[in-house]
Amino acid sequence: MEEDLLARIVDDLYEASAVADHWPRVLGSLTSLIDGAGAAMFSFQPVGGRWVATPSMEPVIADFAALGRPEMNLRSPRAMALRHPGFLTDHDVFTEEELRTDPFYQEILRPRGLGWCAGSAIFVPGGDTLVVSIERHFEKGPVSRAQVAVLDQLRPHIARAAAFSARLALERARAAAEALGLLGLPAAVLGTTHRLLTANALFEALIPRVFRDQNKRLSFVDRDADLLLADALARDTARVGGAVHSIPLPASEALGPMVVHVLPIRGDARDVFTSASAIILATPIAAGPAAAQQLLEGLFDLTPAEARVARAIAEGLTVEKIAAALGTSPETTRFQLKRVFAKTGTHRQVELVRLLAAASRVGGKIT
Repeated sequence: MEEDLLARIVDDLYEASAVADHWPRVLGSLTSLIDGAGAAMFSFQPVGGRWVATPSMEPVIADFAALGRPEMNLRSPRAMALRHPGFLTDHDVFTEEELRTDPFYQEILRPRGLGWCAGSAIFVPGGDTLVVSIERHFEKGPVSRAQVAVLDQLRPHIARAAAFSARLALERARAAAEALGLLGLPAAVLGTTHRLLTANALFEALIPRVFRDQNKRLSFVDRDADLLLADALARDTARVGGAVHSIPLPASEALGPMVVHVLPIRGDARDVFTSASAIILATPIAAGPAAAQQLLEGLFDLTPAEARVARAIAEGLTVEKIAAALGTSPETTRFQLKRVFAKTGTHRQVELVRLLAAASRVGGKIT
């Protein structure tokens, strides 16, 4: 019976490698092999990791992610450091004393009735490190060596299926960039560490005049634009709102002005294999008298009324003077200014003025 079950799980693994929505079911089957409580597969990253899990583990992972203390989990980095081509248990990476005192066990796992697991790190070629963790209720005791031996029979299949899923995800990202290239738009896809993952030929032509493909992350040659890019990427990683995702870039000797859009790639837990974090899209700004107005309205999705308020703020006018000049009430002007703050990712007038000053370098005077 066990051989039939393992054969069925192998079939399910290779099916899931092409259909990502099937991974929770496969994880559930792995859980049953150790009489476990649930299982998860996640990309191991300090911040912004992605995961897929059985329904029983989703609230546990979500609670831990919301805590904002990924450093509490010493279990995964210790297991990864061993580079063991199979499954490990808690006693393979911790002493008994450490298990009694470790904060991750005592504050996260044990209060939820958990505390034992079998896990394995999968080093995907050219991609992230994926960790498979099968959890077991504390009252049932540690995972046995016999159970680990069963999981080890499946581990090569798990690794191959995960690698295939990651390869498919990369091909989808590359296809997205190429499709934008057919529309005449320079586009690139950034990986989870914000390094260049793939780009179409139009975007590659902008390197190194506009962009730098650096080891740390993709960056702008223009310093002011790069500060905005760094802020947008950092906020996206931490899932914090307020970032400016449309960045004005002034003209250079070789190129006209353009706006670069940072489009975060979002998805549910089943995007664990999608190593892409954002699409970078460059669009030119037409030169001429209307460029500044087009820039304000198009760059930040402002209505004409909101753009007028933004321009008045850039001139240094107060809310009361703006209202009088535009023939509106101060309350209406404050509401419009609040909308401008929200759309531009700023919170104070001085931040807005600084941002509009950067925009003016692209579209000309905005006043």
